[in-house]
Amino acid sequence: MTIKLICLDADDTLWHNMRHFNATEEALVAMLQPFADDHVTRDRLIACETRNLKLYGYGAKGFTLSMIETAVDLAGDNLSKSLVSDILAAGRTLLAHPVELFDDVLETLEALSHLGEVVLVTKGDLLHQESKLAASGLGDLFSGIEIVSDKTPDTFTRIFAQYGVAGGPGGDGRRFAAVGYQPRAGGGGLGGVYPAGRCVGA
Repeated sequence: MTIKLICLDADDTLWHNMRHFNATEEALVAMLQPFADDHVTRDRLIACETRNLKLYGYGAKGFTLSMIETAVDLAGDNLSKSLVSDILAAGRTLLAHPVELFDDVLETLEALSHLGEVVLVTKGDLLHQESKLAASGLGDLFSGIEIVSDKTPDTFTRIFAQYGVAGGPGGDGRRFAAVGYQPRAGGGGLGGVYPAGRCVGA
């Protein structure tokens, strides 16, 4: 059976993303060295992000809020106004990072368009994802754009129905491919294609 629908992730599938988050995290670690060992800061930040996902969702803005919360946790009453300003500045830099495409993305998208409908399915902050897509210049190469708060079976059930893929997650999975997701990020365990080195859900 031929593939009808190809769902592509954006961050770390079409363009670099995590390296900018990693650089911002390292900046926070350096800022908080007077208050905690590096591994403690990283562990607290991860725990804070995980705890806040249900409130802030995915993306740079939620990450920035989690950085501030981590600083409050570790620095306590010694947290200065200037340190908060530095963390906010790091968050703004993260939001404004340049969009750097992976090699051969344009050619790959053009080739995929001959196999089936190609739809961008990415999670994160709506405004930030829209701005990155606009900066990428790739928007016109997709049959549809889906920016979602999370990638769950219900998310993909809706998308399958919208693009006419019969059966959805419980049906014939051979009619769709999900490219660029971790198994968890790519629709709660739905079948897909996971390119090595780029399986980072966004």
